[in-house]
Amino acid sequence: MRVTTSKSKNAESFYITKGYINDKGVSTSVIIRKLGTLQELIKEHGPTREDVMTWAKEEARMETLRYKKEQEAKVIQITFHADRPLDYKTHPFFRGGYLFLQSMYYGLQLHKTCRKLKANYQFQYDINAILSDLIYARVLEPTSKRSSFQVASEFLEKPSYQLHDIYRALDVLGKECDFIQSEVYKNSHLLGKRNDQILYYDCTNYYFEIEQENGDKKYGKSKEHRPNPIIQMGLFMDGDGLPLAFSLFPGNANEQTSLKPLEQKIVNEFGCKKFIYCSDAGLGSENIRVLNHMGERAYIVTQSIKKLPKEEKTWALNSHGFKRVSDNKPVDITKIPLEDINLYYKDEPYTTKKLHQRLIITYSPKYALYQKTIREKQIERAEKMIESGSTKKQRKNPNDPARFIGSIATTKEGEKATIEHYLDTEKIETEAQYDGFYAICTDLLDDEVSDILKVSEGRWQIEECFRIMKTDFSARPVYLQEEHRIKAHFLICFLALLSYRLLEKKLGYQYTCEEILGTLKAMNFAELQEQGFVPLYQRKKITDELHEICGFRTDYEFITKSQMKTIQKKSKGRE
Repeated sequence: MRVTTSKSKNAESFYITKGYINDKGVSTSVIIRKLGTLQELIKEHGPTREDVMTWAKEEARMETLRYKKEQEAKVIQITFHADRPLDYKTHPFFRGGYLFLQSMYYGLQLHKTCRKLKANYQFQYDINAILSDLIYARVLEPTSKRSSFQVASEFLEKPSYQLHDIYRALDVLGKECDFIQSEVYKNSHLLGKRNDQILYYDCTNYYFEIEQENGDKKYGKSKEHRPNPIIQMGLFMDGDGLPLAFSLFPGNANEQTSLKPLEQKIVNEFGCKKFIYCSDAGLGSENIRVLNHMGERAYIVTQSIKKLPKEEKTWALNSHGFKRVSDNKPVDITKIPLEDINLYYKDEPYTTKKLHQRLIITYSPKYALYQKTIREKQIERAEKMIESGSTKKQRKNPNDPARFIGSIATTKEGEKATIEHYLDTEKIETEAQYDGFYAICTDLLDDEVSDILKVSEGRWQIEECFRIMKTDFSARPVYLQEEHRIKAHFLICFLALLSYRLLEKKLGYQYTCEEILGTLKAMNFAELQEQGFVPLYQRKKITDELHEICGFRTDYEFITKSQMKTIQKKSKGRE
């Protein structure tokens, strides 16, 4: 430590500074303590500047001694005995990855939302601890609520509640599901601006391990093709891939009916009044388009070319009139090799009884090649099926090779008819004419095509949201039976997804889901003789960045108990 001074027009200030070498190998210094101005110090340590400097140097010497003493105190000595067995009930393993999720949880002010719930219901258990632990467990080791309680017992902060409290809390969380979602949306702006000018919507379903329908658990078209009752979920996502709101509806209901109630909620309760609605063709009916043509809303939806009127379909599949998206240069797509990676388009007005729209047709040679390659393999399988006579066992779904197999009944007079199978070349040719083509409808009549296509291409992120919930967070099968607890289960999955997505966004979208979740699950600690903790994970670039965005570090060789408590406070936004 040394004394440095700084002179200004009106005063001379004295400081104690410490020199060090930064990450770039450059010598620099940092201010440890400001002693005051010369005018102030002369009154106590004068009467001359030399007297003040003598006192300041002594202060710097004492500061150096204190610093060395603190550094020596950070060297921890722990003795182990090779002949001493472990004590009973000793559990030195602790999960620490939840600390980074905790930073997102408290950033969303969910602890304050839980405080409001407790004020309304007057229960005794700690609903904040229950909700947060269930979210962390859903990300780190998704399992049942009972097992989640065991997972939480391995966190650095032990549960402050009992198992039976979890089920009581589920009832409250389910009842207040809509309120919690609106609070989370409002508070999410504290973590950064939401890209809610673009909203994506899609639906999926989750199956139950039951055999009979009950309540909203109905038999319907399962995404997993399972013969179990299902419940459906509608999900809104913003333009950055962050989930916005969700709703649940019966498994046998038409998914198009789910949009209007949830959209009214985000308009009225969330205050989202100006946005572009984006969805696939299944959730882009004319009534839905009309709904999102009102006020300051607009829409961009996928359009099935096969379902277009005859005149528009003929125009869409005609090879004339295409331009390259990148520079709007006219191109003859019949002369483009299938290996071309560019995207081409044409557009025209498309008017229905209720709407004046814009129909955009795109053509991708790369996608055309992909579809052609897949179909050729399916044709080979169809030919083998005909040869082996196994056609009766096949279902003719859109991706089944059996769709290319035709049949004809032949008979001789007075004899029973026999069925002959053949390769339906007409069906193959009809399907091939759609290779590489894609259609979009929008009421944005003046916007650039490239901007519209960029928005439409973002729909893949909502599919990824569903994949993460189903696969990484094991949202299904659902074992709960009561309505409010089922809602609470999906609320926990939704909040877990939002917490993960916020981390992903803060990390700059440079890591995959597997990398982020794998890192969080591996960030564990071993406690040594109740003195402190040793990290059990490998330090990497991603761990450095997690520490950077969350404002604390856990990658020291040894972390004392007091240091760990400080880390826990920082993960909750407290110093």
